[in-house]
Amino acid sequence: MRILIASPEAVPYAKTGGLADVAGALLKELRKKHEKAFLVLPLYAVIKSKYKLYATGNTIRVKIGNTQYKGKIFCSSKEENPEAYFIECDELYGRSELYGTSAGDYADNAIRFIFFSRAVLELCLVQRIKPDIIHCNDWQTALVPLYLKSLYQHNAHFAGTSTVFTVHNLGYQGIFEASALFYAGLGREYLIPERLEFYGKLNLMKAGLLYADLITTVSETYAQEIQQTEYGFGLDGVLRKRAGDLYGIINGIDGDEWDPGRDTLIPSQYGTEELRGKMQCRKILSKKAAFSEEKQPIAAIISRLSSQKGIDVVLSSVDALVAMGMNLIVLGKGEVAYERLFKKAAETYKGKVYVNIGFEESLAHLIYAGSDFFLMPSQYEPCGLGQLIAMRYGTVPIARKTGGLADTIQDYDHLRHTGSGFLFSDFSPSAMQDAVKRALCVYTDKANMKKMVCDGMRNNFSWSRSVDKYLELYRLVRKKVKK
Repeated sequence: MRILIASPEAVPYAKTGGLADVAGALLKELRKKHEKAFLVLPLYAVIKSKYKLYATGNTIRVKIGNTQYKGKIFCSSKEENPEAYFIECDELYGRSELYGTSAGDYADNAIRFIFFSRAVLELCLVQRIKPDIIHCNDWQTALVPLYLKSLYQHNAHFAGTSTVFTVHNLGYQGIFEASALFYAGLGREYLIPERLEFYGKLNLMKAGLLYADLITTVSETYAQEIQQTEYGFGLDGVLRKRAGDLYGIINGIDGDEWDPGRDTLIPSQYGTEELRGKMQCRKILSKKAAFSEEKQPIAAIISRLSSQKGIDVVLSSVDALVAMGMNLIVLGKGEVAYERLFKKAAETYKGKVYVNIGFEESLAHLIYAGSDFFLMPSQYEPCGLGQLIAMRYGTVPIARKTGGLADTIQDYDHLRHTGSGFLFSDFSPSAMQDAVKRALCVYTDKANMKKMVCDGMRNNFSWSRSVDKYLELYRLVRKKVKK
């Protein structure tokens, strides 16, 4: 199959979050299976500065409102089937960040990604690529399925093309003033609740949900949760209508990058047969964090500091965690108020709490390898990669039972001594603290703790399993559209 993955970001080229990891890893695994898969991305300034790209010689022109934008097309290599194409439009993408700065989102994001959605299809025309599948990701590409059923409906070039739309996080929907419909090139008939209107505004996410041939999200539990009012962010009714076309597929992790037995970013490698390397990583991590009591258990957080991630729950629990004899490590950045409160906690509990505001790849690897527990008290979590990486490195997750966390972590059974982590249901500090107490009970039982660590490391969360499920859905949607 010829599979076009349209995404606003993808590793290794540009990343702000987990979407980039998923898009890049999915491409890699599809190509391993000899599928003709490729990415289409905006050519951001960060990509231009880091990668040598090759001009195809083709340029697209798209009218957005009253302005005609030009996009030069580049590719990642000169080979016949390059892994990525890029659309250059410096007026829209030649900026320091992908979506906005600390001051807020870019004011013209509607125009930037309306253009990108059109440009994906125009690229197919000028490059003479006839995709069997266009796999769109999040609101930034959600207009592509709608365009195929409206502006490009009678274009024979796309007669055999099916669309898949993946919701990575329903909390981000691409909501703009209703007047932005003018830039999309669509008539006023689309500004009704049954289509793209959303409480008087334009909702781009709805285009993907309503017009894609098939919808996926990143875990089975999340696929069910987003059909409920609590997690649906106002779109649960739309998702219930499309329930028959909605599937959940867990993301995988890149086994080449995340393997404690081969990881060159950690001081000592290890595996289930020999855990001394993990103990060495733990010792070095304790020194870096300047913990006063190195033998105390280490709980870690590597996360965007936002309310969705349950940061309020953690901050409300710092006193209790320290009182239980837990050392705490935090790596992440996000809302300024959370950053300030974590810094204050580190000052208050010097030698017990270590906080690094920002992100360092090598430190993240060391934390995954050297910690005992990994905290994920998320309010909601579509899939989550942190718990998968933690288990791969023998670090036991303590997490809220929601979304992908519920699908990937087996709650510990204290009678049978089975499980890969500790789950709690209520979104509250007390519920998380109770789960921590359960974890500490097992931590003091060396034999069962070791068994839990090794069982977690043996879990198979590789992308090879996930990509097989995507290929199955690609074949399903092609059959569905041909009928």
